[in-house]
Amino acid sequence: MEMVQADPGIEALRGTPEPFAARQVLAESKPDVLVLDLEMERMDGMLFLRILMEQAPLPVVVLSSLTPQGSCLGLDALELGAVDVFVRASSARIASCQQQDFAAKLKASARTTFRQPLAKPAQRGEEPAPGGKTLILLGASTGGTEAIREILAQLPPTLPPICIVQHIPSDFSGLFAERLNSFCPLSVKEAAHGDVLRHGCAFVAPGNKHMTLAHNAAGKLMLKIRDGEKIMHHRPSIDLMFESAAAVAGAQAVAGLLTGMGRDGASGLLKLRQAGAKTFAQDEKSSIVYGMPRAAADIGAAAKILPLNEMAAYIVRACGCRKAQEA
Repeated sequence: MEMVQADPGIEALRGTPEPFAARQVLAESKPDVLVLDLEMERMDGMLFLRILMEQAPLPVVVLSSLTPQGSCLGLDALELGAVDVFVRASSARIASCQQQDFAAKLKASARTTFRQPLAKPAQRGEEPAPGGKTLILLGASTGGTEAIREILAQLPPTLPPICIVQHIPSDFSGLFAERLNSFCPLSVKEAAHGDVLRHGCAFVAPGNKHMTLAHNAAGKLMLKIRDGEKIMHHRPSIDLMFESAAAVAGAQAVAGLLTGMGRDGASGLLKLRQAGAKTFAQDEKSSIVYGMPRAAADIGAAAKILPLNEMAAYIVRACGCRKAQEA
């Protein structure tokens, strides 16, 4: 409550640690967004979230602790349908910047709408064709963890390297990469400074670090991971990754901007398009928050506007892949 009471644009209703009382408050008040602490009395917070999503879904922002267990539960909550996760401060005194970040998440989450899961196209065997693209780039924020998972689950392991910037706390990014790696045909890892890009591998930017691309001494594309000032309140910055890719890969890239609030990635996507890359953005209907994709569409950065369930097939085609011959 302390984090939102100072914001005149948010009306905070009474909270309760007891799940049955919470159900009554939700039924009577019908709030725009629910802040859920997974540490509840008399019921596991994940069970409460599961029941809520099945019976009376609404936008939920989950509070998570900075612990391995908290990070794991935070990702579980996103998979169950929570819109976003916020890592609560370790100290009793909450910094004003964190209050602003939390208020922004609540306002963006309150504008989301729930949709039926989109049908996924059937996977087809693919193999790279000569002269195809050599780099895939994805940027996402709110709602992006599940969007990225849906895309990567449908991509064949023969594709060019994939670089991903997802706005996510540092304690979540490694676990997010591990989860993607556990079920995707591709190899997925949290990026490290000096990683050389290779086919069939996806690299997730570490939380709270910028990730850019450069050529190493051997002329191969590599990743640079560094600290630095936040760009438009974000670190890692999608714009920064896109801009570096425009400089070193240009027309050899395929780049997409997915669901998320704000404008991060829009100007970088435009630079990629101007450099000859194939660019796309998520459409409004399939976006959890139509902020970043809208910004890209507004400035002509995206050559294609696509629903989430068509992105994997588009990436495969854009990379110049062809169907593998059937036995």
